[in-house]
Amino acid sequence: MKKIYFIPLALIVLSILGSVYLYPVMPPQMASHWNSQGEVNGYMSKFWGLFFLPLISIALFAIFYFIPLMDPKRKNIEQFRVYFDWFIVLFIFFLTYIHVLSLYWNLGHQFNMTLQIIPGIALLFYYIGIMLRHTKQNWFIGIRTPWTLNSETIWNKTHAIGGKLFKASAIICLLGLIFQKYAIFFMLIPVLISAIITILYSFILYKKQGKK
Repeated sequence: MKKIYFIPLALIVLSILGSVYLYPVMPPQMASHWNSQGEVNGYMSKFWGLFFLPLISIALFAIFYFIPLMDPKRKNIEQFRVYFDWFIVLFIFFLTYIHVLSLYWNLGHQFNMTLQIIPGIALLFYYIGIMLRHTKQNWFIGIRTPWTLNSETIWNKTHAIGGKLFKASAIICLLGLIFQKYAIFFMLIPVLISAIITILYSFILYKKQGKK
């Protein structure tokens, strides 16, 4: 196992240990879901409130770990593997950050959850933009449309523009810290538009390539 993977594994272990340590002082029903205004609108039992995110982190880490081993184009993944490895670290860090916020809230410290999540979401979007720029054609990672998978040229061009769009989405996401009433829209709409644009762009490139 690569040394870099010890970072997400350490984060998961710390999350579990922290949950075990706080188990006696947590309420029987823990806040587990917040609406677009950062207010609680969902609860779950103490066990799941403490261990749901660590367990999700374990499952996702396992999936991310085995993806390069399962992909028929795994040699292509090795060309941008360093970016993918750091994505794993960043994603598990993000889940750990959400877990810490949840624990802090349930200890009696109330705050606007949505506003606290925005910087983490923005960082994740921005790094995805960086990774997309370097992603090579494969079956699991990146913008996988029928047209990008059909042509390496279309794949590369689509991911080049996709990288820029996700970076822009990250910057727009931060505007939610200023326009707090509409924070959820600044988080979701830009990335949804980016996804639609990249799909349409790959299709347009395919049609142009077909005409040539």
